[in-house]
Amino acid sequence: MLKRYLLYLLRWQLSTPVLAVVLLWLSNFSVTFATIVANLIGGLIFFWVDRFIFTSPILAPQWEIKERVECVDCGQVAKGFRLVRSKNYDKSRDKHPEFRCSGCSERKLQELKERGVQLD
Repeated sequence: MLKRYLLYLLRWQLSTPVLAVVLLWLSNFSVTFATIVANLIGGLIFFWVDRFIFTSPILAPQWEIKERVECVDCGQVAKGFRLVRSKNYDKSRDKHPEFRCSGCSERKLQELKERGVQLD
């Protein structure tokens, strides 16, 4: 989450010059009109940047969670978790996904970390 937050702050700073250029370009119009146009242009540009920041699996691990599944490790029927994708791990095309209860999922995450899978 910290990575996303820092990227968002950087994006926020990058919007300042864009808005300033539009405001200078429209300086012959009323301040209200120029501000509205500048914000519309900023929204058209930065919607896509924000969408990437807040939804990209590149920036955070992607999980799948299902209710009432049988844990592949212990057999308990519970809420099941599986890591689908992270920076150097991709099980998005797995034809037989393995769900684990919360306890077994924690143990599996530790195992993946020890194998070098990046989970941040």
